[in-house]
Amino acid sequence: MIGGLLATLAGSAWARAALRYGVIALAILSFLFALRRSGERAGRLAERLETMENTYEAQRRMLEAAARRPRSRDDLAERLRDGQV
Repeated sequence: MIGGLLATLAGSAWARAALRYGVIALAILSFLFALRRSGERAGRLAERLETMENTYEAQRRMLEAAARRPRSRDDLAERLRDGQV
């Protein structure tokens, strides 16, 4: 029964045309979904990059501040006497 129905549909010109257009539509939809997914992934990667850049900038500022700090209490006292902060 099912085999006969499939054979009739496969032999019909309109069924082949409908199948062809269905396959084309499915290919276009899958392409659009893949494009959307890659766009979302690129957006997440860009956000991650921006977060890492902000983190590195903060770490760089902390390292620069640590390099400028007085090494001992005597150095701190000298800087305060000289008026430097």
